[in-house]
Amino acid sequence: MSTKVLFKKVLAVAGLLGAVSASAAEQVNIYSFRQSFLIEPILQEFTDKTGIEARVVYASKGLNERLQREGRNSPADLVLTSNTSSLMDLLNKQLTQPVSSKVLENNIPSQFRDKAGNWFGLTTRARLIYASKDRVKPGEITRYEELVDSKWKGRICTRSGKHPYTLSLIASMIAHHGEAGAKEWLQGVKANLARKPQGNDRTQVKAISEGVCDLSLGNSYYFGKMITNSEQPEQVDWAKSVNLIFPNQQDRGTHMFISGAALTKHAPNRENAVKLLEFLSSADAQYAYAEQNFEFPVRPGTARSELIKEYMGKFKEDDLSLTEIGSHVPAASRLVDEVHFDF
Repeated sequence: MSTKVLFKKVLAVAGLLGAVSASAAEQVNIYSFRQSFLIEPILQEFTDKTGIEARVVYASKGLNERLQREGRNSPADLVLTSNTSSLMDLLNKQLTQPVSSKVLENNIPSQFRDKAGNWFGLTTRARLIYASKDRVKPGEITRYEELVDSKWKGRICTRSGKHPYTLSLIASMIAHHGEAGAKEWLQGVKANLARKPQGNDRTQVKAISEGVCDLSLGNSYYFGKMITNSEQPEQVDWAKSVNLIFPNQQDRGTHMFISGAALTKHAPNRENAVKLLEFLSSADAQYAYAEQNFEFPVRPGTARSELIKEYMGKFKEDDLSLTEIGSHVPAASRLVDEVHFDF
């Protein structure tokens, strides 16, 4: 047997450590930041419909760096990401190539794809304000900008200012209010924190349930993960302690993130990778892909999961281009340092 380790089939145990066998059948090779349970059923359906075998490497980090090291010898055709920053990193490191596809242009709104076709959004998440049911009245806060109001002093929890989710929101504030306005907003939020920024989005909701704070910033899909977590019933209780606020519904709309995909610069199976991208933008795949993780499909008109319909309904999304948001991330990171947000 060759010393090179082959990509495992989608429904087999992932364990890619080497290159792909040159004698393999029709295939597409994927580096995935997304967890296996989210994409394996969809990739299996793609294989069933096309006969193209999807082979996957799963990792929570380091895939962009690996792709960069491998260069022209990389077996990867497609990278699936869990957030916007990973896509921007691929683009900045010149690890992608453009895709021209009418199917993708028709299925994915322009704000959720690169103008040159170097990356495509597949699902979206909303950056919400989680509010205590007991201590925050309905309608008491409706905009991100209101987080600086002095009545919230000592009542806000959030994760690190350096986390990609936080940086993206700050970057959107720069886009809407300029650097000076965003810095003033960030200083105001810091002045109202109940504790030093820490933990993940679920940690903030836990803190609300325990009375540590009354408001937090968090992605929408975490609510679905908590409210359905039968293995950890305490998380169900956390979710039940909060109301979900979609900020800025009367003006620009709620800030959005994406998970997405990009075709690698040296994709050995380019045609198959484009077919997979187009399949992932189809109505059925969009519904399944989003439902698994309580996210929103990017394809307009695609049905949303019953849980999302029940707890989140329809809302206005900020249509700010993710390319523009990405361009402000370095400035957002600098502002976090300037105001000593994490200290």
